[in-house]
Amino acid sequence: MHLFLLLILQATAAFGQIDPAHCRYALGMEDGRIKDDDITASSQWYETTGPKFARLNREEGDGAWCPEGQLEPSDSQYLQVDLGRLTFLTVVGTQGRYARYSGNEFSRAYRLNYSRDGLLWRSWRNRLGNTVMEGNKNAYTSVINDLHPPAVTRYVRLIPVTRLSTTVCMRAELYGCQWDDGLISYGGPEGQLMMPPGYPIASLNDSTYDGEHERRRLVGGLGQLTDGVVGLDDFLMTRQYHVWPGYDYLGWRNDSLGGRSYVELQFVFDRQRNLSSMKVHSNNMFSRGVKIFSSVSCWFKPRLISSWEAEPVAFNTVLDDRNPSARYVTVPLSRRAAKAVKCRFHFADVWMMFSEISFQSVDTVLTTLRPVVSPSSPVKKDITMATTPATGLTSDPSASVPPVSGNTPILIGCLVTIILLLVIIIFLILWCQYVCKVLEKAPRHILEDVTVRLSSCSDTIILQTPPVPPRSGHAPSGPAHTDPHYERVFLLDPQYQNPAALRNKLPELSQSAEASALLLGSLLYDQLTSSHMTPAWLRACGGGYAEPDVTQCTPHQCFQSNAPHYAETDIVRLQGVTGSNMYAVPALTVDSLTRKDISAAEFPRQQLIFREKLGEGQFGEVHLCEAEGLPEFLGEGSPLPDRDERSVLVAVKQLRADAAGQARNDFLKEIKIMSRLNDPNIIRLLCVCVASDPLCMVTEYMENGDLNMFLSQREIESTLTHANNIPSVSLSDLLHMSVQISSGMRYLASLNFVHRDLATRNCLLDRRLTIKIADFGMSRNLYSSDYYRIQGRAVLPIRWMAWESILLGKFTTASDVWAFGVTLWEIFTLCKEQPYSLLSDEQVIENTGEFFRNQGRQIFLYCPPLCPPSLFELMMRCWSRDIPDRPTFEGLYQALRPHVHQ
Repeated sequence: MHLFLLLILQATAAFGQIDPAHCRYALGMEDGRIKDDDITASSQWYETTGPKFARLNREEGDGAWCPEGQLEPSDSQYLQVDLGRLTFLTVVGTQGRYARYSGNEFSRAYRLNYSRDGLLWRSWRNRLGNTVMEGNKNAYTSVINDLHPPAVTRYVRLIPVTRLSTTVCMRAELYGCQWDDGLISYGGPEGQLMMPPGYPIASLNDSTYDGEHERRRLVGGLGQLTDGVVGLDDFLMTRQYHVWPGYDYLGWRNDSLGGRSYVELQFVFDRQRNLSSMKVHSNNMFSRGVKIFSSVSCWFKPRLISSWEAEPVAFNTVLDDRNPSARYVTVPLSRRAAKAVKCRFHFADVWMMFSEISFQSVDTVLTTLRPVVSPSSPVKKDITMATTPATGLTSDPSASVPPVSGNTPILIGCLVTIILLLVIIIFLILWCQYVCKVLEKAPRHILEDVTVRLSSCSDTIILQTPPVPPRSGHAPSGPAHTDPHYERVFLLDPQYQNPAALRNKLPELSQSAEASALLLGSLLYDQLTSSHMTPAWLRACGGGYAEPDVTQCTPHQCFQSNAPHYAETDIVRLQGVTGSNMYAVPALTVDSLTRKDISAAEFPRQQLIFREKLGEGQFGEVHLCEAEGLPEFLGEGSPLPDRDERSVLVAVKQLRADAAGQARNDFLKEIKIMSRLNDPNIIRLLCVCVASDPLCMVTEYMENGDLNMFLSQREIESTLTHANNIPSVSLSDLLHMSVQISSGMRYLASLNFVHRDLATRNCLLDRRLTIKIADFGMSRNLYSSDYYRIQGRAVLPIRWMAWESILLGKFTTASDVWAFGVTLWEIFTLCKEQPYSLLSDEQVIENTGEFFRNQGRQIFLYCPPLCPPSLFELMMRCWSRDIPDRPTFEGLYQALRPHVHQ
């Protein structure tokens, strides 16, 4: 049994990579997990403007940290935060001092310094070398800055920057996740220029390295090998914008290292670690003289002052001249104890290029046990060190039982191992037989639903998907799996390119052990995310969810007109600004139109004053603006509440001037649809700016922001919250919010509109706690972790989606009801937790397969402590497996409304 546990631990170690797109968790400034003693500053104006008051969205003391006196351009005042441990820092949010209308101090720009040990401080700079980040434009709205590249650090200093003598104050939140890798520096030779004939010059240097450059060597820092960005198969292509070819890789030529046939890299850790493996992402474009390393030898130091141990760990790779894909190579390190490691990577061709290196250690894995699931990121996946022939379970050579003296214990251990393997094999055989019976009964029309054909389009993105990891003793075959230490990144099964062949393949898969774990759920997911089998809601150039900043062809250009629909009614999915859609609307309501068909009034563009960028999408941006004179412009019957100010806050969705014609037409259609929506709980279109480019629509915006942010900053009302002046909400408030959302969705359902992204992040509140349903959540960086990325392109809010939406691409009012149940759960947890927070994205997808099979093993969200039992029963009905068993929004509204008056 101990051996089995060790095998499981080694398998989980393979998924230790950090994905910057998901590593975006608040680190504790706002909610108090970072203690007052861990927040210091170079100075403070008063005791009530000390550093402990520099917490985002909090108003204690006098509302913020303010350094003493006027800040001069030459000053270096700072706010310092001790995160308590090494952290992968990805986002910084800042505010000024508002102090309940009494303050108006903020920093328009700031710099970021960081340190891993509190002694050596480094200046953060972006990928283009700039050190100054944009700050705030007023005292109350927060500005979120993504760190490209991220920083590995424990201590952080925010340093306000000013051009004029002025008073500044600051509140802040830091976002990221813990750095379990433990690596604090690596060093080696600098990267080199590659000048291939007929191709652009590739600069293969480490441009974000934060250590020293001494005699053409990197010393004492971290950089692109630890930034979480994995290089592409073609090393001349990059994942970043406005950078040079070869940017994602650090590379060396074999004749430029003083006659040595290897590259020597040294790694230093925060403490002594028992290292089980090293993962190296390496390019293998052998057609241009680039291959993975032929072998590697590693030496170890238990302490920095020690000498290198004499006995190295050596590893020989099996070179692959058929598959040019970049891949991870996993090197077993036999649990050697080390504070520092020196590895020599030997050339197999003219060039050797790495984009990521990480280490797994046994003690780190033991403290973060997770169930073995399919790979957790569409960018970073791995195949572990070795495979036991009989079971397919992955293991490290070091995972074997430590040797002991005498033959008897060895024989006993071998017998126990054999018995365990036999039990596993018998279990897999029985399970596969059961799977075959279930698959034979699966409705045939499901296979037809997931089969769509792709017409030719030169701009189509190929969304490749990884194969389901083998769960049986059958070793994978073919060039993609030449050696178990390599990972083939996103390669397709050739049979997936032919829908008919895929249908014929289903019985074959049902008889193999590969289908045993996920059954039909993972099979459908694997099919749906294949480039040739993806329905419109998953395609990058379809009308479904799409990654911001990816401009692709339109559905009419890319897909044949006979592709099946995935809703109960024919719908049009408008591209909108975000590249997604606010609603999927009936096709009859969006006939062709021009600007002359727009009924909303044309508002003077010059009267819109920019305040903050709320988010960015595929075709444009969403801005928070002040609209001067808007109440007078709209006149009597204005949807705006009564107010004294001439200026009001509005959200402006702006289409890029260079957007394609189809996107412009969709934008005008969205305006027409929005102008027809008239409900107290739906965001209203107020006016437009379409007389000239860029096209804009102006909608309501609420003073209290989105419901997720509002509730996460509050506690349930009690004597304690009143006594300590803690922001709070009552149970009655939560019920009132639930009724309003159900009322707004009831209105949309009456028009056969399908929202497809209902969640608290898409509900806005005004000062009177009136809720209006909107669509800004997806475009905001703050909520990017709520969306699952398909190969870095399509994004899906899978934790809010019904099982049929994930597996079949079917979006209906009933799937909106499912999302409403999850939204209720968010409300009654005060948005303190993400739905299914203990499950990875892949486990959430697996769980939808359990809903499909309906064998009683599906996982439901728990009942929140604040939630009345009768209300939780209503949530459970929203999550019914069978669509007819779910309530309607009219029924939900009637069921919830009486609770408000109790």
